[in-house]
Amino acid sequence: MGRTTSSSLLLTFTFIVSLSSLTCPSLSASTDAFVFGGCTQQKYVQDSPFESNLNSLLTSLVNSATYSSYNNYTIMGSSPQDVVYGLYQCRGDLSMPDCATCVARAVSQLGVLCAQTCGGALQLQGCYVKYDNTTFLGVEDKTVVLKKCGPSVGYDTDAMNLRDAVLGGLARTGGAYRVGGSGDVQGVAQCIGDLSTGECQDCLSEAIMRLKSDCGTADYGDMFLAKCYARYTTGGPHVYTKSHSADKSTSDGEKTFAIIIGLLAGVALLIIFLSFLRKVFGGNGK
Repeated sequence: MGRTTSSSLLLTFTFIVSLSSLTCPSLSASTDAFVFGGCTQQKYVQDSPFESNLNSLLTSLVNSATYSSYNNYTIMGSSPQDVVYGLYQCRGDLSMPDCATCVARAVSQLGVLCAQTCGGALQLQGCYVKYDNTTFLGVEDKTVVLKKCGPSVGYDTDAMNLRDAVLGGLARTGGAYRVGGSGDVQGVAQCIGDLSTGECQDCLSEAIMRLKSDCGTADYGDMFLAKCYARYTTGGPHVYTKSHSADKSTSDGEKTFAIIIGLLAGVALLIIFLSFLRKVFGGNGK
């Protein structure tokens, strides 16, 4: 089993994000709304030691989320190709029950989205889950995974100064999870828990710098790097508070995710059906 590459994972990210971002809002009240996901191209053999280790890893992630907002695991195998690495990260303001629910939902969706692949990652509004057969734990990675900017509201000096002040506050604030705001401008930033304090600061500084330069005068912006993210909105303070209700845009995003999964399942069924027809007609021709 060869090592997975970050490029293949990012290519899949681009494909799924491009579909979901047609309907997904920048931010959502629902913690389990789909943001992005991707899978490596490499597959593992069914009923192999790697599959057993992967199942153990994902079970450990779900169980751990009932008492901790972040954790990582390495499941060792009898040979190097059977080793699997994984982690999860909940948004810093989630309660433990909400964290556990989000991680369980992410693992469930990841099992469908990345069936039988050696690596996969899924970002929901409230949590992030990733596994791979190549170690990524403790490795700083500032690759842009998702950039999304809202429509331009036109250049307003006061509004832009306020936005920049909020983002600047996030950059200066310590900790892995940071929230700030002033007036209608609200911002949030977070690092994955396997980064050191210095690496977290470096990653968030990069995300915030890119967010300001790339999103310009947009009324909201999201910048997800591989190990951290920064987001802002001019929609008011209610946007970043957690809620158990889902709005129409959240429902649209979940519908889009369901369509993606439905298309994948349809292709698989078509392949099985064509294989069946070949066997039937091949047998009749003998």
